[in-house]
Amino acid sequence: MSSPAVALEVELERVHPAAFGWALACCEGDRTAAEDTLQASYLKVLDGRARFDRRASFRTWFFAVVRRTAAEQRRRNALWRLWPLSWLGGAVDGRPDPAVALAQSETTRRLVAALARLPRRQREVLYLVFYQDMSIAEAAEVAGISVGTARTHYERGKAALKQRLEGERE
Repeated sequence: MSSPAVALEVELERVHPAAFGWALACCEGDRTAAEDTLQASYLKVLDGRARFDRRASFRTWFFAVVRRTAAEQRRRNALWRLWPLSWLGGAVDGRPDPAVALAQSETTRRLVAALARLPRRQREVLYLVFYQDMSIAEAAEVAGISVGTARTHYERGKAALKQRLEGERE
């Protein structure tokens, strides 16, 4: 394997945990869709359909690849979501997924529910800044929007989130 390919794989391994979290956010918490999105993103990078041009950090660039891939998959799978999938049921062994159990804790549930009600762009920017520790500029690059627009989504999203969480306490 050539040295650039090795370096690319090292970078992908380094960002994997955070990239999976971002894929999960892009897929609205759907673990299977997030796994599919992340795998498709890796394939795009490894087969050269997505190329790192060094205009941003590797992490910021790869998060943008994941975001675009998730959007492509949402569009491609739109018809499948119209079909009732209740017949698929739960896990084979009947045990809950540990990630699902964590998400069901009360505080996390309230925050996730409040975030889910935000407009998509606000939700994306807040997720990248708070959960992925990105700057607003990096979040803007991942989302494909200007820094000013990202800042607006960030401020409006924080205000809306605060209002919704405070409204639940009353």
